[in-house]
Amino acid sequence: MTNRNFPLSKEEYEEPRCVLCMDQDAPTPIPQRRVREKLDEYMSRRDYAGAERHLNYWLAEARQNGDLRGEFFLRNEMMGHYRKAGNKDQAILNANEGVNLIEKLGFENTLSAGTAYVNAATVYDAFGMPQRSIELFEKARTIYEGSLPETDGRLGGLYNNMGLAYMALKRFGEAYAAFLKALDVMAKVENGALEQAITYLNLANAVELEHGLEKGEQKIGQYLDKAAALLDEPTVPRDGYYAFVCEKCAPTFDYYGYFLVADDLNERAKSIYERA
Repeated sequence: MTNRNFPLSKEEYEEPRCVLCMDQDAPTPIPQRRVREKLDEYMSRRDYAGAERHLNYWLAEARQNGDLRGEFFLRNEMMGHYRKAGNKDQAILNANEGVNLIEKLGFENTLSAGTAYVNAATVYDAFGMPQRSIELFEKARTIYEGSLPETDGRLGGLYNNMGLAYMALKRFGEAYAAFLKALDVMAKVENGALEQAITYLNLANAVELEHGLEKGEQKIGQYLDKAAALLDEPTVPRDGYYAFVCEKCAPTFDYYGYFLVADDLNERAKSIYERA
């Protein structure tokens, strides 16, 4: 189960520039904050068609204006959007374009480059190219581990997604190590319970893939129980992301025979979406 797309934060897509060196004829930037807020509105209503129109409109504006920073911001958002929609061609196209913009913008070794590498790598892994994804995850890890504290949720997301790519390659030792790193980071992050739950389900899937259902039954059950408890954590905000996680976790519980848990998670998600 892949993690959510990493949005670029304001300090990432607006990398520091020398004020005295700025081109006075610089392109007109798109209103990134307003674009992000409107995108969140679409996603909270699960209006995926509206979100796609919104992203494509502003991508056209950014390209027409020569706003490479705006395009970089949008490419990152579109990687995640098309990955979740299952649109392989568009997801990979935006992953490639986003990575190519890193050098054009001079963002090498910045946090924004690390975020773009994670988003692109997640796309490649989702569409059956785990080896390519590992190459980009390693680039992101070099940047993140050199720039972020161990309590930063972005590190947890990186390790979790790396674990999935290693699992796809059947490099189970590296997969388990990455998942355990993800759990360690997210245990220190405020409201990190949802990400921990996702990682425990990924661990259950890794055990099944390596050992099979029968041999791995006990360990799988332990991981499922831990995930279910974390999703019940009362301090976790019951917001749109909580609904998204419940909806994505439910099929895994259903697959392993935790039918009541799966039904309950689906009902929670439905209730939140209906209130939006």
